[in-house]
Amino acid sequence: MSRRGRWIAGACATTVAVGLLLTGGALATPPHDDSGSDAGSDVAVGAYLHYDSVGVERMQELSRWLGGTELRAGHTYLPGDTWANIEGPETLRSWAQWRNEKADRLFVLNVPMLAGNESGAPDAKVAELLRSGAQGAFDQHFRRLAERLVALDVPDTVIVLGWEMNGFNYTHRCRPDPENWKKYWRRIVAAMRSVEGQQFGFDFAPNRGIDAIAWTQCYPGDDVVDIIGMDSYDQPPGTTFEEQVTQPYGLQQQVDFARAHGKRISYPEWGLFRNGDNPDYMRQMLAWIAEQQPLYHSITDYCPHGVWQCGQNPRSAEVFREFLSSHQDRAHRSAGFHG
Repeated sequence: MSRRGRWIAGACATTVAVGLLLTGGALATPPHDDSGSDAGSDVAVGAYLHYDSVGVERMQELSRWLGGTELRAGHTYLPGDTWANIEGPETLRSWAQWRNEKADRLFVLNVPMLAGNESGAPDAKVAELLRSGAQGAFDQHFRRLAERLVALDVPDTVIVLGWEMNGFNYTHRCRPDPENWKKYWRRIVAAMRSVEGQQFGFDFAPNRGIDAIAWTQCYPGDDVVDIIGMDSYDQPPGTTFEEQVTQPYGLQQQVDFARAHGKRISYPEWGLFRNGDNPDYMRQMLAWIAEQQPLYHSITDYCPHGVWQCGQNPRSAEVFREFLSSHQDRAHRSAGFHG
């Protein structure tokens, strides 16, 4: 199967929900049949550990901490400070080397849509920039990024473009001008797809919940989106995990929306937050992931969100480690490995 075929295959089948795995806060058993196959084995597990080559090195350490569980999703971000960095810094080389060591790995790259992405630009300025982008003012930067990725032999990179666009913070936010935001997304995708040899997958990943604007109002169209992602942390809106699932524009609506549009799902960012060390949340989120079978998920592993690099969440860390380590053990047993 081609690189692109690996992540796009089964777009509809993998998003079918069988029912919530919520039983009084206890961890429900992940789906598992008697055929020797493990229901979670096709989900690429990842973690954001650091943006540059240090992140690559730490993936090996995290894998050891998990008892040998393979991390198949390598996740990093492009700095959003300058256009030069959005075009692709030298640190991409280390990630490309990691990606190409094994055929079944995914390289997941968060790409800002605008320079000065965390500069606190006011709405009027954001609207002006979105209009310029929609008219093609920044196309060349994204063509250069695409050329860089193809030259590094990672043409199948998953591009998490303009993430959390429904929020208040980033310059690439949608709310100041949703129509031009969508037009701009479409121009970026067209610019990157114009590069010979590309096989990119574009991941549309809002925050969970309505935030500053309903994320459905920012959706740019099925022809320019391949994956419906969601960044979801243990914080309001939603005081319980069940509320995080059922709230408007929450986890269930993401699954339903993706199914209706024939797309796979992902969780590029998730983890602990305002509710502190919360093992019940960790159990239920991992169970939800196991049931929904996203293309990939990537925990944000630094404080306060993480479980390995963050010592303030020991109970959640134990749940994460036990769940993923035992998951890998099941996969090994089903494959006939007993060492």
